[in-house]
Amino acid sequence: MKLQFDAKQQFQIAAVDSVVDLFDGQPLNKGDFEISFEAKGHGLFGSQVQTELGIGNLLTIDRDTILKNLQTVQERNDLDADKNLLPIDYNANAPAPLNFSVEMETGTGKTYVYLRTIFELNKKYGFKKFIIVVPSVAIREGVLKNLEITNDHFKALYNNVEFEYFVYDAKKVNRLRQFAVGNQIQVLVINIDAFNKKDIAVIFKEADKLSGRQPIEFIQATKPIVIIDEPQSVDNTEKAQEAIRSLNALCTLRYSATHTNPYNLIYSLNPIRAFELRLVKQIVVASVTGEGAQNDSYVKLISVDRRNGIKAKVEIDVQTNDGPKRKAVTVKNESDLFFLSKERENYRDGYLITEINGEPGNEYIQFNSGKALTIGQELGGIRGDLWKSQIKTTVRRHLDKELALRGRGIKVLSLFFIDRVANYRSYDEQGQPVKGKFAEAFEDAFKELIALDKYKNLLTFPLEKLHNGYFAQDKKGVFKDTNGSTQADDDVYSLIMKRKEDLLSLDEPLRFIFSHSALREGWDNPNVFQICTLNETRSAIKKRQEIGRGLRLPVNQGGERVFDENINKLLVVANDSYEDFAKALQTEYEQDCGVTFGKVPKIAFSSLMQIVGGEGVPLGRDASVRIFDGLVEKGFLNENGKIQPTFDPKAPGFDLGLAPEHANLRSDIIDVLQSYQLERHIKKDEDGQRLRFKKEVTLDPEFQELWNRIKLKTTYSVEYPTNTLVVNVVKVIKAMEKIKPVKIQVTEAGLGLAKSGVTTSVLREAGETVIYRGAVPDVVAYLQGETELTRSTIVRILKESNRLAEFLVNPQRFMDAVAAILKGQLHKLMIDGIKYEKVAGEEYSMALFEEKEIIGYLNNRLEVKNSVFDAVVFDSEIEREFAEKLDKRQDVKLFVKLPDWFKVETPLGTYNPDWAIIKHDNTVLYLVRETKSTKNFEKLRNIEAEKIRCGRKHFETLKVDFDVVTSASEI
Repeated sequence: MKLQFDAKQQFQIAAVDSVVDLFDGQPLNKGDFEISFEAKGHGLFGSQVQTELGIGNLLTIDRDTILKNLQTVQERNDLDADKNLLPIDYNANAPAPLNFSVEMETGTGKTYVYLRTIFELNKKYGFKKFIIVVPSVAIREGVLKNLEITNDHFKALYNNVEFEYFVYDAKKVNRLRQFAVGNQIQVLVINIDAFNKKDIAVIFKEADKLSGRQPIEFIQATKPIVIIDEPQSVDNTEKAQEAIRSLNALCTLRYSATHTNPYNLIYSLNPIRAFELRLVKQIVVASVTGEGAQNDSYVKLISVDRRNGIKAKVEIDVQTNDGPKRKAVTVKNESDLFFLSKERENYRDGYLITEINGEPGNEYIQFNSGKALTIGQELGGIRGDLWKSQIKTTVRRHLDKELALRGRGIKVLSLFFIDRVANYRSYDEQGQPVKGKFAEAFEDAFKELIALDKYKNLLTFPLEKLHNGYFAQDKKGVFKDTNGSTQADDDVYSLIMKRKEDLLSLDEPLRFIFSHSALREGWDNPNVFQICTLNETRSAIKKRQEIGRGLRLPVNQGGERVFDENINKLLVVANDSYEDFAKALQTEYEQDCGVTFGKVPKIAFSSLMQIVGGEGVPLGRDASVRIFDGLVEKGFLNENGKIQPTFDPKAPGFDLGLAPEHANLRSDIIDVLQSYQLERHIKKDEDGQRLRFKKEVTLDPEFQELWNRIKLKTTYSVEYPTNTLVVNVVKVIKAMEKIKPVKIQVTEAGLGLAKSGVTTSVLREAGETVIYRGAVPDVVAYLQGETELTRSTIVRILKESNRLAEFLVNPQRFMDAVAAILKGQLHKLMIDGIKYEKVAGEEYSMALFEEKEIIGYLNNRLEVKNSVFDAVVFDSEIEREFAEKLDKRQDVKLFVKLPDWFKVETPLGTYNPDWAIIKHDNTVLYLVRETKSTKNFEKLRNIEAEKIRCGRKHFETLKVDFDVVTSASEI
């Protein structure tokens, strides 16, 4: 299998552009043309500089320009604008290095984004030297795997540009010379541990192979752009920060889902946004807990404390007025659990504590019966029954998923986390492997379930090939427990990454993977649909790390991402309640990335769009704050933005009490508020219910007529008049901002030599405006390459714009500005000029209603009578209200929420219409409707609105009545 990558994902493009636009005004070096500047005797060449040791990146714009660019990017991305470049300073001798942060939730393609950013920075500005700093071997292996599998993708996207990548190896430091002198893109991947100890790190020691120079000097000479993957784990100490500074970076780009210090945040894709945009799987929690299990004497050792006298905390069943309740109590030597349990008979004999051992790593308590417990162990509980139930539940749900995806080319994987290898694989006296209790329980559960009629034709591979473990091994190949950071762990990470594509193949039998809970970084696979944690003690692994192994969207056998919400669900089989799991996860989101589910920020509504003068305009921050304050006044939010119980859109007569100017945004505002509710994204498994298909409805002649009208597939072509394009483009070019000359920054620095290596201190900084004096680039050829328009059309546009003189002021900025205008106007005309034609013999089968399962949950399922299913799964408040009211209408015989598989092809991706409706109004009307908060939605210039405009043209071709409505009363 070869994984495919979609170069048109807008959220990833936005993240890349956020970095690239920081350097707006920086001249381009090579590729499209060459330019040169002369200023005060400093020989500069675009974005490169030649030094004694090699070719380096060169930043020519000043810090004020970068700060202005930063603020522009932040405003565009609806982020608080920084007044300074942060951190303000590291020391008194030099300004702080440039740091910029990108926040991307786990599973959304963070590594792809920063790798693509490398190519985009090279394409636009000619930067060639890059370093990726990682915190661990696991993440390093993940980066290398991504470099390998995106190789062909980026070459196709960037015209086969030359690039090399390698991992820093202290035994091969001479490779850094090639990094310095290479005139193609050079990417160095390095662990922070390789250079954060200056006294012993090879990189700071003079090397004969490098003519007596320190290896670090070859890096410093290149002024690399440094990319830090997971900065909270990389530069979290003073030594690590000093090591990063020693790289002499042109700038540092910081990528993480959980920033500790998000210096100059330029892009944010937090968990809430990732869930809302359906960029990751929806999480469903299946709880496996014991209830009514107080018949035995239960004791669990939670902790031992040596402060102020040795004592321990244990969990026991305590008698209360409402019966026995499980509680934690503190005990000392000679404590009697019989009295602490309020004299429960189960604890009368043998539960006097005779010893508490507080030795670190060997903590335990002992009773007068001779029984002993170490931390996490329990007596009299039902832990064994619980983990057997967890395993069986996971296997059953795995088989259900296999059934649901049969014939769709999507591999199903289940992942079990365990904390002791011996529970899966142990060894006899002869050193031969034998099955541990988890492996035996798995095989027992699988044999029992696969024998059922519904599963018997699934997974015909030998049972022993269906499951395996990924654990660290000793030199003899024996599995062993580790902490996740040993050399043996490194080997496991490498194996996991190398087998990534193999695991996705349907021909590979392995479906059930057992992995050590210590291996929590770098282990992820897009086709993990079930995760089960089988730790005997309470899991130390964070919930976010746990679900992060399976958040990515799945791929099919063609390596293509699958965007189907009915498939894209990650089941977590937990040994705690849904409420406890959700609470723990919510706490981690708040601690790790400052996102609090249930708490709405004041600017949450600023991106909502209104139609002003026929154009879509975002509300902005001031209006968002006014809406927020109104919701606080009405009691739907408290002053901190926490959603209150009074917010219940399903309640009869519910009204937000919005100001008149915002009343038309009611449904959108409700959707924003609901997006911050954890239960919208983390579902309870027991609430899930399959929609019941009503086959009798599809036999109705009127439904069959409706289906015959809308089922046909079409293909599209695009036509637009050249003269219209020219007129529109010229009008916009005439109105664009004036092109300003390049502003160059000149910095003079003093060099020193210390034991730690080369040091620098700034002596003088100056900035000046420079008039371009180089060879004039071929502007027509450049614009032709960007747009594929003919030379004659481009020449006509440039002449009629009367702005060509500004081209000589700053060629690159002029060309980029005109290219952006051309692309925007072309895009608009393409959508307006799209034409659809029926494709003979291609149509959607009505049988798909029965074949494709739809699952609804309590908070997104509405029971209805007049539809193909017994309920509707809604995506927004306006859809819920629409379906609820439509179902009560006597003149509406039938309506259908068109499923995800019903799609219309457009140049922007597929479009899924909302509703198909049969209405009786003297005659029978067959309608297709899209529900939006405004009738003028199609006037907006965003991708969703443009898809709807394409959809309208599609249904016009089929002669089907199509429209956008805001409520059921408009039908």
